Amino acid sequence: MNGGAEEATSTALAPVPLEWKFAQVFGERATGEEVHEVDIISAIEFDKTGDNLATGDRGGRVVLFERTDNRENGLHRRDLERTGCSVIGHPEFHYKTEFQSHEPEFDYLKSLEIEEKINKIRWCQTVNGALFLLSTNDKTIKLWKVQEKKVKKVCSMNVDPSKTTGNGTLDSGSNSIPSRPCLENGGFNAQTVGCLSNDLQFSSIGVPSLHLPMVTIQETSLLAECQRIYAHEHDYHINSISNNSDGETFISADDLRINLWNLAIINQSFKIVDLKPANMEDLTEVITSAEFHPNHCNMLVYSSSRGSIRLVDLRQSALCDNHSKLFEVKEASGSQPFLTEIIASISDAKFSRDGRHILSRDYMTLKLWDINMDSGPVATFQVHEYLKPKLGVLYENDSIFDKFECCLSGDGLRVATGSYSNLFRVFGCAKGSTEAATLEATKSPMRRQTSTPSKPSRSLGLTRAGKRDNWGADSDGNPLDFTMKLLHMAWHPSENYLAIAALNSLYMYHAR
Repeated sequence: MNGGAEEATSTALAPVPLEWKFAQVFGERATGEEVHEVDIISAIEFDKTGDNLATGDRGGRVVLFERTDNRENGLHRRDLERTGCSVIGHPEFHYKTEFQSHEPEFDYLKSLEIEEKINKIRWCQTVNGALFLLSTNDKTIKLWKVQEKKVKKVCSMNVDPSKTTGNGTLDSGSNSIPSRPCLENGGFNAQTVGCLSNDLQFSSIGVPSLHLPMVTIQETSLLAECQRIYAHEHDYHINSISNNSDGETFISADDLRINLWNLAIINQSFKIVDLKPANMEDLTEVITSAEFHPNHCNMLVYSSSRGSIRLVDLRQSALCDNHSKLFEVKEASGSQPFLTEIIASISDAKFSRDGRHILSRDYMTLKLWDINMDSGPVATFQVHEYLKPKLGVLYENDSIFDKFECCLSGDGLRVATGSYSNLFRVFGCAKGSTEAATLEATKSPMRRQTSTPSKPSRSLGLTRAGKRDNWGADSDGNPLDFTMKLLHMAWHPSENYLAIAALNSLYMYHAR
């Protein structure tokens, strides 16, 4: 560990450890129920307000959920919290709608099958009540607009139903109005008007007068429309998309390049990062994730398979060959340098909400970085240290290549990530915090919680409860299940509320 930064970044007092409770689950599997590959969730994202949640699956579908508890007694929930009134309960989401975002394709030029799997979802700015979001598979990015469509119908006039046709108009057979000559453009002469006033005897059809028909809204339905398709700009699989704070541009990243797009232009993008060497044999690293700064439209970070994070400034040059800052840890070479390099690869990197910190996830740890200090991480959290002796086995069954995501709370005081056996970890990163909980994605999450370390340290991960001699068990002695892995999760932007994807099930947890 590097000296000089022995504490986490927050200057506030360490908050009380949270007690996580089960809130909701969508698509819960029954015991022994088979899970279809296309139903496995592959992406999850809250919007900036936290009132909408989107998930994508391997079948190319996007499912939207909407928060329904945001009004209590006619007052908005945030207004109640602002005035100090107690708010009972927790955020509650209901199914909103779903649509097919991507279909399987085949690239005949490269003889390559393109899966419909949704790799990432990112919300855009809401316009006139309509929701906008970007979704991508390996090759194609799409901009979707989701809005309510009102179905309007014309009410029937107040006439005897037996004297009307099916659409509510007068039956021509019962109409006593004789035909009269009409002037051009629909005009009437004086004689015609007089005749009509005498002939329109509404009493003969059972009504004293004729009412004009009214247009009413019978129902509303949600309509998802694909607004734009951004394609044919990536030679390799897209692993990241990120919206810019300017509301006009976004980036997409594959293994070797990062492209800058304008939301309004579909046939042109600008290459801002290019790691492709002249000779592919000289390739030493690939891009694993990329994200814009939440507040500064000129700054972005991207991570690599060598365990480094680069901060680049678009104002310095059009092609960001050189980085402004480099965040990386020089790991000591172990007995298995090849495997050490693999587990150093960063699978996900995210800015905190205020843009001051960067959270990164490699295979074994979470690391929290201060963008003003590139000498080393300000905190390191061990996620599943008990797997370190099993790296060889993990390599043989390909588990070592699993890409776990990470997330931060809106206040920046806690971080979270997933593990195996349906477990996920929540750590406190405030000054002096020793909060570290292991929970299970079930309706009883706290049953797998372990004790927290007694002394704060720069590495705030949990110490193992005792010596183990069972390589097929976690630190608590429970058998490991490498098929049950929590890769995707998201933290509500303003509340302690987690959404976690476990295969085809979406679990939600809250804490106060």
